[in-house]
Amino acid sequence: MTTALQVHCFPGSTELTAALAARLESALSPGAGGAPALMLSGGNTPLPAYRAVAARAARAPAGTQLLYSDDRYVPSSSEASNYFQTRGLIEALALPEEQILRVRTELPLEEAAADYDRRLAALFAKRPSIALGLLGLGADGHTASLFRAADLERARGRLALAVHRPDGRDAVTVTPAVLERVSEIVFVVAGADKRPALEALLAGRETSVAWQAVCRCGHVEVWTEPAAYSGSL
Repeated sequence: MTTALQVHCFPGSTELTAALAARLESALSPGAGGAPALMLSGGNTPLPAYRAVAARAARAPAGTQLLYSDDRYVPSSSEASNYFQTRGLIEALALPEEQILRVRTELPLEEAAADYDRRLAALFAKRPSIALGLLGLGADGHTASLFRAADLERARGRLALAVHRPDGRDAVTVTPAVLERVSEIVFVVAGADKRPALEALLAGRETSVAWQAVCRCGHVEVWTEPAAYSGSL
């Protein structure tokens, strides 16, 4: 199976943020089919939506699980941590720590990846899929912390992977095997610097790591705005 990407281009970043916040709230609503599992992405683009949901302080259904597409190998109290950036949302949703699948960066790097892999496997043993998963897209074409074809190759047979990022930092990322378990993937893409990477993703180019990561997923959407998408790709 090769997935088809559905593009939703919003008039601007304000509308994109509002739509993303509404989608998150819908996924977290009690009538959405029981306690969901949701995957959050890092990066600056989704942060305003996370803050908007947090500001409305709607509690999540009991048993809701949150996990992360990836995280930098930094202390969980660091502003560079995706987990840290979502603390306000976690607190507003009143989610206990045991329902947050974060990368335990207090462990050595390879142990942190193995620990995340084990806990993802335990999650999938209890539920077959993740309801909604957000992904970012880097200007270099990466998604989550999958940067190179070599990362995709090493990801085979794994749910989580330790990665050395091009910026010199380390990270732990989910793999395509996790993305294939997400019922609805939404790439959230903004900024003119993302336009070439988005073009490659939408064209399904083999050189696009993001495309290779999701090409076997069932339902993938791209939510974007005019600076990143011309409408003629």
